[in-house]
Amino acid sequence: MLATTVAASFALAAPTTVAASFALAAPAIVPRPLSITPNGEAFTFDSSVVLVADKRARSTALVLKNALEPAMGWEIPVGSRGGKVVRFKFAGKDWRLGEEGYRLTTKSKEIVVEASTERGLFYGVQSLRQLLPAANLRRSPQTAEWSIPGGVIEDMPRFRWRGSHLDSCRHFMPKSFVLKYIDQLAFHKMNTFHWHLTDDQGWRIEIKKYPKLTTVGGWRKDSTVVYSPRQMTGKPHGGFYTQDDIREVVAYAKARHITVVPEIEMPGHAQAAIAAYPELGNTGQPIDVWTNWGVSTSVFNVKDGTISFLKDVLTEVMDLFPSQFIHVGGDECPKDEWKTSADVQARMKQLGLKDEHEMQSWFIRQFDSFLASKGRRLIGWSEILEGGLAPGAALMVWLGDDGALQAVRSGHDVVMAQGTTYYDAYQSGDRTTEPHAIGGNTDLKRAYEYEPIRPGMTPEQEKHVLGVQCQLWTEYIPDPQKLEYMAFPRLSAMSEIGWTTREQRDYADFEIRMKAHRARLEAMDINFRGRGNTYPYPLASPGK
Repeated sequence: MLATTVAASFALAAPTTVAASFALAAPAIVPRPLSITPNGEAFTFDSSVVLVADKRARSTALVLKNALEPAMGWEIPVGSRGGKVVRFKFAGKDWRLGEEGYRLTTKSKEIVVEASTERGLFYGVQSLRQLLPAANLRRSPQTAEWSIPGGVIEDMPRFRWRGSHLDSCRHFMPKSFVLKYIDQLAFHKMNTFHWHLTDDQGWRIEIKKYPKLTTVGGWRKDSTVVYSPRQMTGKPHGGFYTQDDIREVVAYAKARHITVVPEIEMPGHAQAAIAAYPELGNTGQPIDVWTNWGVSTSVFNVKDGTISFLKDVLTEVMDLFPSQFIHVGGDECPKDEWKTSADVQARMKQLGLKDEHEMQSWFIRQFDSFLASKGRRLIGWSEILEGGLAPGAALMVWLGDDGALQAVRSGHDVVMAQGTTYYDAYQSGDRTTEPHAIGGNTDLKRAYEYEPIRPGMTPEQEKHVLGVQCQLWTEYIPDPQKLEYMAFPRLSAMSEIGWTTREQRDYADFEIRMKAHRARLEAMDINFRGRGNTYPYPLASPGK
């Protein structure tokens, strides 16, 4: 509690400088705020409370109203005055907490949520909700009155890109779950949802000009359960999002200040598209949507027709997603077919390219230029460095530090997405206690301790680190319940990596706060690891 457990606050001489003093028993807010100063007062929510907001702030006031009313059991009016008020206020010109920062001031008769933008107000509301008992997150009346301790919270994020990736290709995730997941990103003050929509095992986004991408590419005959020795489900699997579904998700995310970044894989991870349109491949032969995991050798050819096809796809994608960045994959592209293709070899000779890595770089540059001409930016996985990084491209670093350092030294922006940000890994070294996963061991402490700024980066190069995100690949995550089990509470750790300064991050402190935060996750019906319910999936087997 603010009034009884915070012994000190952070100095705020500048937004990025903080004193190294913070009581371990600070309020259980996740991610951890920049500073907290108690004042000894308390505010009690009762039926006299009024939300005060001007026209610009009204939408954020309604976020709080709609969140609290079901649990409080009475209507909370939005008006111009009241006996006790929660006031939403836009900051003046001397504001120093940035576009996403906020100040939350609590006294006995008034709470003021102050920020320079609606985003900042929204994040202030998330912290206010976490000061209340976890019961405020339920959807039925819980109690007559709730009190929160008084004080001042000043807060702002460390990174601009604070995100989560979700693979809907290996296993299709229903739209209702995607919306629920976006709610959790917003609650954790994360602002980017990276949506993996195409791969070897399924094409999940409707493209009007090429309907077979979903009617054929959206479905596979079987799925792998265990990679080695091979075990299969014996059942077909599939699904896709219509363009209306996509628009709904994008609008839902926008209302929660989250940008949806779509990923359309190229030139590898393309078997589902080639199954739909064999002329996009290098053999011209019909193939099925892939039923295995791993990396298929079926990749796009480099013909003008294929380049045009992908530009058509991206045109429809850009119409659906207003994000600055469009992700084009670029990872794990086997060059086997290119090495034996007379067409590819002839094109390499025509273009004066020395090897297939330069061929991939040329391929990616076609879309870097195309996206730039539409006012967008290309982002891709580490491998787009092979053969030279496209001039305007940003790098999503999933491999080692060398690529990240090469990118920032040459002035390219990066998003850090390395090993321990992969939440499809086991959550314990004892696999006999865990459901089957892809491998590795990233427990909560190891997840929390990831640092996006890598050794060797200069202060100037650090400016090119846009931020960080976690990855949820779904080879062994067949449904939303297991995805929540794999994501949480590690996603709570990721939220703090992206938001909280390096100096303030402390795992012992995080674990103390997580005791209360787990109660919040349970109130929101999140199937987090450690919740205590029986898990309905088989434990890890000796297979891979």
